[in-house]
Amino acid sequence: MMIKDRSKICLIVSACIFALALILTVFGLGINQGIDFAGGMAMQYSMGKEVVQTDVEEVFNSMGISAAVTVQGQNHDEVNIRIKDIATEDVQTIQQRFVAGISEKYPDVKQNGEVNYVGPVAGRTLLANAFWSVLIAAALMLLYIAIRFDLASGLAAVFGLLHDVLMMLSFMVLLRSIIQMNSTFIAAMLTIVGYSINNTIVIFDRIRENQKKKPGDPRVEIVNRSVKECLGRTLNTTITTLLTIVALYVMGVASIKEFALPIIIGILSGVYSANMINGYVWAILDEKISSARKNGKAKAKAKA
Repeated sequence: MMIKDRSKICLIVSACIFALALILTVFGLGINQGIDFAGGMAMQYSMGKEVVQTDVEEVFNSMGISAAVTVQGQNHDEVNIRIKDIATEDVQTIQQRFVAGISEKYPDVKQNGEVNYVGPVAGRTLLANAFWSVLIAAALMLLYIAIRFDLASGLAAVFGLLHDVLMMLSFMVLLRSIIQMNSTFIAAMLTIVGYSINNTIVIFDRIRENQKKKPGDPRVEIVNRSVKECLGRTLNTTITTLLTIVALYVMGVASIKEFALPIIIGILSGVYSANMINGYVWAILDEKISSARKNGKAKAKAKA
């Protein structure tokens, strides 16, 4: 099977994942937005002894409130509580009613840290800022890579960058039952934008060197050779990074997991796109741009 055919298969696999995520979103099973985006409040309490999660949930059920409760702490004596869709004026009332209800079973309950409240307007603003951050980053990277390499390289690199961002968003939909999208996701996404483009630049630099050595070789063969030459470096850096991030996910608290899981997805997607997609997208684009230039020169000579 030709390498170009394999790259098409990889693009089809990615397209299927994106399509599945889009279908789920249309049917109301999209990204599980945390309070940073959907609005709401987050509070944390120390219960004074090992806590049973259902005890906390029963208190909120009696209040007619749907709350996400996570047990934390070395001795399982802390709870992290998140409540969506509440007004600012209800924050203090909810705190008072919760403490009064839970004190019957956990008399030593006390609040840890501050209560965080995010309004729905602030959540929409954060989402818009994240969108513009990625868009501006993509535009600047396109400009930089086009100047350092060529236009085809810039377009292919940005294509891979957007592919990785969409892959992260798609898996946030597919894994909505185990992870929420909060502000930490924005940090993870911007981190992956930098990580992904770094892998691509390394391969593109090798492509440029190999193209100078053997300019007559087909572009796809140059890409294939360049990817193989960079594979050892790619695997070493990826495995080293993944060992750290996976350890954070396995042993970290909920807030760390919300950051680590998108990073893991993004790293794997970045390696996948850099080695299996981006170079071959460059080969196709560069071939078309070169053909267009030759045709333009031929027409100009014919007119002269």
